[in-house]
Amino acid sequence: MPSTTDTAPPGAAAPGSGQAPPPPDDPASLRVVPARHHARWAAALAVVVLAAQFVHGLATNPVWEWHVFRDYVLSETIVQAVRVTLQLTAYATVLGFLLGTVLAFMRLSRSPVLRTVAWTYIWVFRSIPMIVQLVFWFNLSALYQELGVGIPFGPVFWSVDSNSLIGTIGAAVIGLSLRQAAYAAEVVRGGVVSVDPGQLEAAAALGIPRLRQIRRIVLPQAMRAILPTAGNETIGLLKGTSVVYVMAIGELFYQVQVVYGRNGRVIPLLLVATAWYVVLTSLLSVAQYYVERHFARGADRTPPPTPLERARRLARDVRTAAERRERPVVPPKPLGGKP
Repeated sequence: MPSTTDTAPPGAAAPGSGQAPPPPDDPASLRVVPARHHARWAAALAVVVLAAQFVHGLATNPVWEWHVFRDYVLSETIVQAVRVTLQLTAYATVLGFLLGTVLAFMRLSRSPVLRTVAWTYIWVFRSIPMIVQLVFWFNLSALYQELGVGIPFGPVFWSVDSNSLIGTIGAAVIGLSLRQAAYAAEVVRGGVVSVDPGQLEAAAALGIPRLRQIRRIVLPQAMRAILPTAGNETIGLLKGTSVVYVMAIGELFYQVQVVYGRNGRVIPLLLVATAWYVVLTSLLSVAQYYVERHFARGADRTPPPTPLERARRLARDVRTAAERRERPVVPPKPLGGKP
């Protein structure tokens, strides 16, 4: 009698094997297919092509005139202009944040007079464009020919000519600092408000003086909220110093204008200014990163490694791997006998 062969469906156990067939919803019996991200790959390819086209244009387009860029990027005139830009930024940042801190605590004061004066100052200096403020301070002598010290609404004991006291650089620093103070006040106030009020209540219960509470308790914690915005304000001020070209101050953008007005090389000279602004902004960003890391120690006890620490760790790992490859391999001795 001919024998018949029973065929089991795929995934079913063979007859007589004693194994139960797997359930149809068993994850182990399903085929795993990796996800396809076609749109992501297409977008990445388009970005790479556009970036390659941009780099190719930078390298091959003769309008960029890279030889002119090389001649002027480290010239004495441009380097001196960069020094002036850094001086204006440093002076305005320090004075602006000092005055802004005072204004911030005036706004947080219980005195209605201090709150009103601080609010009015911030409102006025945030409403007027920077270029208008700079031109106003540059022409201060037209409004006050002399500045003096004396009794209010009374006689003046000592006076000096406004032009001799406030020069062009002084007017630029005053204008930049007063405007920066208005924005810094709101930055500092936001950081102070972010601190838990219970900290001040606990400090007051311990009898700590008010000034010490602010200096040792409030500000160290508020710096974590202040620094990111303060860094942005400083970087914005660095680029905003280009506005003082209206006062004929020899900062970076003004000197670039003077040079390309003389030789007609507009594109490469603008590229010189762009390169310097990118370098200076990058340095400020690095400084901001390490300052933020310093003030974050109280909240983050195990901060991630810095780029320098990562580079050192990578160099150490490479050196260790090289030493292991150079180390001779000693074969193991057999157990219970001589080699």
